[in-house]
Amino acid sequence: MLKARPSVRSLFAAVIVSLGMLPGVAIQQELQLDYRMNERIVQVPAGSQGQAMLETTVFQPNGSGPFPLIIINHGKDSGRPSLQQRDRFYHMATAFVKRGYAVMVPMRQGFANSTGRYRDHGCDMTANGYSQAEDIRATLAYAHQQSWIDKEHIVVAGQSYGGLATIALGTQDLPGVRGLINFAGGLRDDSDRCAWRSQLVSAFAEYGTRNKLPSLWMYGQNDSLFGPELAQRMHAAFEQAGGRARLVEFAPFKRDAHGMLASRDGEKVWLADTEKFLNEIGMPTRVLFEVPAPPSPAKTGYAKVDDVDAVPFLSENGKRAYGDYLTKMTPRAFAVSPSGAWTWAEEGEDPGGRALATCTAKSTEPCTLYSVDDYVVWNGERIDQAEKIRATASATPAPAAPASSAPTTSVGSTR
Repeated sequence: MLKARPSVRSLFAAVIVSLGMLPGVAIQQELQLDYRMNERIVQVPAGSQGQAMLETTVFQPNGSGPFPLIIINHGKDSGRPSLQQRDRFYHMATAFVKRGYAVMVPMRQGFANSTGRYRDHGCDMTANGYSQAEDIRATLAYAHQQSWIDKEHIVVAGQSYGGLATIALGTQDLPGVRGLINFAGGLRDDSDRCAWRSQLVSAFAEYGTRNKLPSLWMYGQNDSLFGPELAQRMHAAFEQAGGRARLVEFAPFKRDAHGMLASRDGEKVWLADTEKFLNEIGMPTRVLFEVPAPPSPAKTGYAKVDDVDAVPFLSENGKRAYGDYLTKMTPRAFAVSPSGAWTWAEEGEDPGGRALATCTAKSTEPCTLYSVDDYVVWNGERIDQAEKIRATASATPAPAAPASSAPTTSVGSTR
């Protein structure tokens, strides 16, 4: 059975790697906890008698609270759920912490470092949504036990598979929960004899008959999984069955609107409609706290960002890769090493950190960022042509075996 369920990370956290004559490698980087938003990881009991533990990221403002709460639910990458990285929804979490919210992002059973078994009901989308909603309900139960949570002001959101599970959750009585937000909710299954689109429409119709909470739905016109026609069918089925939902169809977003929530530029799309919805359901929207921007490397005057020949240590393959990097979306970063290694990363969280981690993992010498976004941050000495030749000679592939240095694409998180 083939199930294609690309996540936010899958669409917007690509890393391209080349290490001279070494084969390309893909490195998974565990992001550091962000002290600026009091990020921490807690274990939330779930499942029968609480035997499973959900790896759950928590952000919150300074102080003891109680804070209003948003729970944000992840989608599913292709492949084994246990290999999926911890989701943080960092950009969305930042916006909510600024507005005084605590944020919880639970990894459901079988995902990332959560224990328990991932439950898959095949092409039965209705059952898939209900099954995943059980872990969100467990997270709500945990939140109600915490003194730092305002138990009367809670909103639940989800992206892709997490959006489907969030709307399924809305069929239950949920004390303190005032509304639901569905970002590109759904689940795609490309296995044989699975009419997953019709199954999704049926699932949302079922959830609509039992719906107890208002919801906001946001789908982009260039969503690669759930395009406008399908989004409209799902929404119509939900409303016609009695569900309460406002559908927002936003304009094409970058290469694929399905990953909008993972992009630092996504806030320009989702924030205004989300604030309007939060006001309607009695949730706060006023900015109360300042969250400092992450530190970024300073711009240098070494070269213009599009001057490929100025980049140190690159072989001809590396130069072609840098030219390709210049076509990528921001945020992005390019790292180099005197050993001839290079990497680039685009979009998602901390592309600079991801590029350095990937490069350093296989390079025999330290890696350094060369450029970030649309400017150069390299502050080393200019390297003359003879030195460049010496530095890259051992990393230049032989003409007879060009495939040995072919870069590999590493897919990191969103759906």
